[in-house]
Amino acid sequence: MPLLILVAEDDPAIRLSVSDYLELNGYSVIAAENGQQALSMVGKYHPHLLISDIKMPHKDGYELIKSIRKLPQYRLLPVILLSERKATAERIRGYQAGCDMYLPKPFEMDELGAIIRNLLERSQIIHSELRFSQNDSLEQSETTPQESLESWNAAVDLSQQELSDKLELTQREQEVLELLMKGHSNIEIGQRLHLSHRTIEKYVSSLLRKSERNNRIELIRYAMEYHLV
Repeated sequence: MPLLILVAEDDPAIRLSVSDYLELNGYSVIAAENGQQALSMVGKYHPHLLISDIKMPHKDGYELIKSIRKLPQYRLLPVILLSERKATAERIRGYQAGCDMYLPKPFEMDELGAIIRNLLERSQIIHSELRFSQNDSLEQSETTPQESLESWNAAVDLSQQELSDKLELTQREQEVLELLMKGHSNIEIGQRLHLSHRTIEKYVSSLLRKSERNNRIELIRYAMEYHLV
């Protein structure tokens, strides 16, 4: 079944051209004319990726992403922002809102296609690893359903701040962890945080040490299980 992509764009020409390009490349596409409509369609159709313009009526791209990231089931939804605004401050604002990639207009369709493939591949890997982890945990568990439910509720009740305090994460480590969970490489994280990739490697090593995990996948599972970001 083709992966589903939501295109939120108030310019009908761009909306149509992007949708046509994606369909020609084997994706299923749904489209929204404004941010509020896009938010409704996310909840209704559960797309695998969102492409959104920034300047839209009713709810702009920044507000749309913030609303989506508040929903636990869409915290890892890949999001690409499109905008005529090319200033560094605007790109930073987009990343702070929660986008995975900021693509200035005008852009080449092939570049957009490459970004989409990259984000979807990473998203599929992360979700596959999470499903494997959950299934493995269920197979090894010898507790009753009631005991499992109580254990899960107890874990959920442990707040993000409590765990952060326990691990003593710095603000920068928290930022690195959030980007790791979105599937970004050290180089990409460094570009977003304006740090060298070697510095990012040190932060990742520190996160692994503090969480007592052996690799990034285990760290991501741990962070998602205990809502660290």
